[in-house]
Amino acid sequence: MVTPGLPHQNNLQQIGYKLLSMLTFKGRRAEEVARVLVSACLWKDSVEGRSNGYNVSPQTVRNYVEEQGNEVVEKLLESMRRISMEMLKGVKEVDVSIDWTTKTWYGKPVNGLGSSAKGSSWNYATATTKYQGMVLLLAFVPQVNGMTKDEIVKFLVEQIAGMGFKVRLVTLDAGFYTVEVLRFISQFKYVIGVPVGDVKIYEEFDGEYATNSKRRKKEEQVNFRLLVYGKEIVKKKRKTVVYFARATNLNLTKREVLKLYNKVRGPIETSYRNIKAFLPFTSSTKFVFRELIFVLAMVFYSLYTVFKDVMRREEFRLLLILCFLDDLSGLKDFIFTLEKTLNNKIDLFLRR
Repeated sequence: MVTPGLPHQNNLQQIGYKLLSMLTFKGRRAEEVARVLVSACLWKDSVEGRSNGYNVSPQTVRNYVEEQGNEVVEKLLESMRRISMEMLKGVKEVDVSIDWTTKTWYGKPVNGLGSSAKGSSWNYATATTKYQGMVLLLAFVPQVNGMTKDEIVKFLVEQIAGMGFKVRLVTLDAGFYTVEVLRFISQFKYVIGVPVGDVKIYEEFDGEYATNSKRRKKEEQVNFRLLVYGKEIVKKKRKTVVYFARATNLNLTKREVLKLYNKVRGPIETSYRNIKAFLPFTSSTKFVFRELIFVLAMVFYSLYTVFKDVMRREEFRLLLILCFLDDLSGLKDFIFTLEKTLNNKIDLFLRR
């Protein structure tokens, strides 16, 4: 990767080396395996397809990941958290959004850790915070079979506390609405979506409400402030009012609560779209393999947040692709165009 006269080429190479160093595989083919995984993310290709370009068999890649994947995942998560902590330097309290995303896998159904009951999808939960226009990843957990919703929330919040942050506000969508989750998040300021079918209030409402779980005794139920609001939609050329509900313990006006919920909650959906933009494909049905490539995609997303204010996601992807090409001459003009805006960001990243 040597092209005479290309500005700051050493910096580009160092970024590439730093990315590879995050994949801490050990063994004779460790670097090739790391390059295959990075390349699959950057090109959004299959891991098996990219392996041919690095003279390593797909089975070798699978063997390395299945044998060393758990340790590598921990190192990648550590790198992801370090990037977010650097961006949040000096921040003590954070507003957190928690949600999970589902990745559907086609082919033979898979049973076991992380997969859905039918074995056609795998779920991952994250906690994010928005800071200075950046949506930063703070915590992650794969949703394994048997894990309850409150266990997911507790695990994510514990990770955030372990990073040294205090949770000021937590927002969750209606998929997390359970008595156990409500009881846990009541120690924070919170807003959580509520299925309207559960509360059965189909009108504008702002008042006290208590859960009515049939599995819980009366003294085990949770009281909260319930907000119900209607939204007019057009369905089959007819205007229909659809009702939504939120539970909260905030002492704000109804309008302020709903606005705050959307402000904190909304960006997590964008983060999932950007993560999946770096998520490669694989024919492997092993839990550790699929967890690793999802975590690796999260690391790429975290790196993207560092450069987000100076380039679009696809420009960022192309910049990283350059780090792994042998001949840069065809893309020389692109580098010159980005030179001024990237220099400061690159130097900042390399100093970490």
